[in-house]
Amino acid sequence: MTCHNCRSACKRDGRDRKGRQRYQCRQCSKVFLEPQDNTLDGMYLPVEKAELVLKMLLEGNSVSSAERMTGVHHGTILKLLVIAGERCEKIMGKYVRNVKVQDLEMDEVWSYIGKKEKRVRPEDDQNLGDCYVFVAVERNSKLVLNIAMGKRDQATTNVFVEGVRDAIAPGTSFQATTDGWAPYRTAIPDTFGDYVDYAMLIKVYRNPSEGEARYSPPEVASVEVVQSVAIPIRNASALQSWSARI
Repeated sequence: MTCHNCRSACKRDGRDRKGRQRYQCRQCSKVFLEPQDNTLDGMYLPVEKAELVLKMLLEGNSVSSAERMTGVHHGTILKLLVIAGERCEKIMGKYVRNVKVQDLEMDEVWSYIGKKEKRVRPEDDQNLGDCYVFVAVERNSKLVLNIAMGKRDQATTNVFVEGVRDAIAPGTSFQATTDGWAPYRTAIPDTFGDYVDYAMLIKVYRNPSEGEARYSPPEVASVEVVQSVAIPIRNASALQSWSARI
C-alpha cells in the first residue's frame, strides 16, 4: 500500500470502529483507510448481501421479511432500492431505444405513498397519497418499453407517452391499446400522430356479490372497444386477443 500524498510505503495502523483497515505513511505520517468498493454509492453493505436482498424483494418478500431473514436494516434496504431503481432507469433509458413494436399495451398500477389519498391533509406533502405506475408492454415480446410513476393525471400521462415514443423506432406503425383513462385520448394522438392505431378497451365490472372479501378482485362483466377519433384500427386481431385474455 502506498501513500496518496507522497507515494511512500505505508504500514498497517489497526482498524476503525466499522472494521475497515487503516494505514499510516512511514514518511509523512498521514493516516487513511483502505480503498473501498463504491459499487453501492458508498454503502458498507457487501455486494453479495445486496444482491440477496434485491432477489428476495423481486420474489415478493416484503421489506420487513427481507430485514428479518438477512439482518439488513430496513433503512438500508430502502436506500438500496433507490440506488437499484435509479440505475435500472438509466439502463432502460440507454438501451431500450429504436424498438420495433406491433401491439402495444398501456396500463396503470395503483399504489400509495405514506397514506391513502382520502387521509392526505392540505398541509401534508403532496407526494403522499395515491401513486400510479404507468407501464407500456409490447404484447408479443413482453418487453417493457417505458414506465412512469406519479399521480394519475394529464401531466404524468403525457410524460409517460413521450417516454414510450422515445423507445420506439421512428416511423414504426403499431396498434396501441389502453384502458378508458381519458388523458390518453389526447396524449397518444398528439405524440404519435398517424403512426398509431389507437383504441380503448373499457372493462365493465359486476357488482360484488354478498360475502365477497373486501379486497377480492372484481369480476369483469363485459369489454367494450372504443375506437379513437380520427385514427383507424388496422390490427383488430390484437384487440380481440387481448379481450379474450381478460
